Amino acid sequence: IDGQLDEAVYREIPPITDFIQQEPDEGEPVTEKTEAWILFDDENIYLVCRCWHSNPDAIVANDMRRDSPNLNTHDSFGVQLDPYHDGRSAFFFYMSPAGGIRDAAVVESRPNNDWDTIWAARATRFDQGWIAEIAIPFKSLRYGPGREQTWGIQVRRLIRSKNERVHLTRLSAAWAQGAWNRMAFAATLVGLEVPPGSRNLEIKPYGISSLSTDTQSVPAVNNEFSPDVGLDLKYGLTKGLTADFTYNTDFAQVEADEAQVNLTRFSLSFPEKRSFFLEGSGVFTFGAVTGTGRGTGEAPVIFYSRSIGLSGGRTVPVRAGGRLTGRAGAWSLGALDIQVGDDSLEKAVPTHFSVLRVRRNILRRSAVGAIFTRRSESTVGPGANLVWGLDANLSFYQHVNFGGYLAQSRTESLDGDTRSYRGQFSYDADRYGVQFDRLVVGEDFNPEVGFMRRENFRRNYAELRFSPRPASNPLVRKWTYQAQLDYITDNDNRLESRDARGELGALFHSGDSITLQAARIHEFLPRTFAIEGVSIPSGGHSFSTAVASYTAGQHHRVSGTTSVEAGGFYGGTRRTVSFSGRIEVSSRIGIEPNLSQNWIDLPEGQFTTTLVGARTTMTMTPRMFVAALVQYTSGSSSFSSNVRFRWEYQPGSELFVVYTEGRSTLPVRGTELLNRGVVVKITRLFRF
Repeated sequence: IDGQLDEAVYREIPPITDFIQQEPDEGEPVTEKTEAWILFDDENIYLVCRCWHSNPDAIVANDMRRDSPNLNTHDSFGVQLDPYHDGRSAFFFYMSPAGGIRDAAVVESRPNNDWDTIWAARATRFDQGWIAEIAIPFKSLRYGPGREQTWGIQVRRLIRSKNERVHLTRLSAAWAQGAWNRMAFAATLVGLEVPPGSRNLEIKPYGISSLSTDTQSVPAVNNEFSPDVGLDLKYGLTKGLTADFTYNTDFAQVEADEAQVNLTRFSLSFPEKRSFFLEGSGVFTFGAVTGTGRGTGEAPVIFYSRSIGLSGGRTVPVRAGGRLTGRAGAWSLGALDIQVGDDSLEKAVPTHFSVLRVRRNILRRSAVGAIFTRRSESTVGPGANLVWGLDANLSFYQHVNFGGYLAQSRTESLDGDTRSYRGQFSYDADRYGVQFDRLVVGEDFNPEVGFMRRENFRRNYAELRFSPRPASNPLVRKWTYQAQLDYITDNDNRLESRDARGELGALFHSGDSITLQAARIHEFLPRTFAIEGVSIPSGGHSFSTAVASYTAGQHHRVSGTTSVEAGGFYGGTRRTVSFSGRIEVSSRIGIEPNLSQNWIDLPEGQFTTTLVGARTTMTMTPRMFVAALVQYTSGSSSFSSNVRFRWEYQPGSELFVVYTEGRSTLPVRGTELLNRGVVVKITRLFRF
């Protein structure tokens, strides 16, 4: 695997060349010559592409770090493999001309980008384009029994300078970036012969040493040295089912959470970053996930992995656990069992977490399923907390989707309405879009292994969209006109929130876009609500706001989204300016700033919120990088830094060096140290 196509096979075997545009001209041939090969031997499947380009200087490849999300928007070559050929699940692998690589597992068209496996890849340039050469061991994949196999396959090339996406098969432009996750519309790979089954056993021990200071703990810790060891084990029970076990699990290498500004009365959720919980997480997804309209985050999350091993923003030790995930015929299975320890500062007691998820494929692209969760120690009273539920996702034709769920919780101290249910309909064609959503959460519905942003409410949501593509406009590729109404009451039908919005958007041929949005909002506060020390009185509040945003595409040296918002806010005014994006220094160095400033003027008082953060990444090789995340938030009056060095010194084995520090920015405390830590962690993968 050297990125040099000088072997005889590339001269003897004719390449695949009939690629089809998804964007900008759906159904038309690719505009740049693209040659791909699919080869195999007794150990690997090989996926190779020679990507010609009429203007090689226009190739965009600004990030070479493994698993960087920026690879989604650079020039790239990728392959999706569906070993079960069911059109529902897949493994995808892709790379950029800079050598950056990314892999993911797809479940029901939803990618888990944090899934990692062992594979080899190399990219090189030639005077008329670039070459990608990928080798994936069969041992890194899961598939059904039998030597002769038929798989689903999709191949994609992204030509960023033209904002052009092409695939093996015709895909709707309406599906945008996620189109190639729809494996029901992929091609079929025949003639493949796989090796006989092996033990598929992976053992991954780790050793760690840390030096930490924490002035907030009781008692305070000063330069405490803590060496430790632990173990992860993975075993393939069958070609479709994998068992994972973990002992004394440690997540010290995980990057710190990115700060958020919260101007609502509801809790914020943060993404999971711990590898043990990320791998196979798609199996545990519950509830309808159709459409992408505003407010989809209002629905309860029945299983939210951050409820395990984290309390009040602090880590709680994970003593041991096990997980079973995978496929058995038409069934998808997921089981999780975790034991966590205690934490005196957060008053967390030893707790046992259990999750069971099953899903059955029906029809061509539909599924029904069930979930059960248990937390041995409830957070609101004595005894355990239980939740069970049923869900369905039904897809017809290319763009029609129905979905919903019914769930119920049981907590000894709660005896009111403990149910929640949801029903959704969406039609998501390229030119037209319609979505309706009905969601109900009972007053005592309590998923403690999950996450609920809002309690005790009924929600009705409607969205209409018209997205024409002008035939001869030299600038605009697609217009979007959209109207949304979000109407939320409590369970006695008293209005709590009403949000009516209109939106105009333009996507340019360059990949840049602009969006203008106006909203009329009503919020009823049942009690006094405090933000930044200013108390907003209870009662009804109606106000209007307008937002303008511009997104610069990845082909720019400075890319990202700039937004400006102005309007009313609970009887006063609010002005907001924000930017989130990337500054390209070179293909090895990038800066990703995140800036937000809010100026709030209320009858009860004035205040300003500030969020300033930046992640700077220097990549030495696709498998070695150092990243520094520094953040300041006025809400927490703190400045934090997190510096991580990661080196995958051999496939699956890694060395981490992590430095973290938090300091107060309160005037009375100066820059007092809150916490500091240095961690060195090494893992070693043994594969049998």
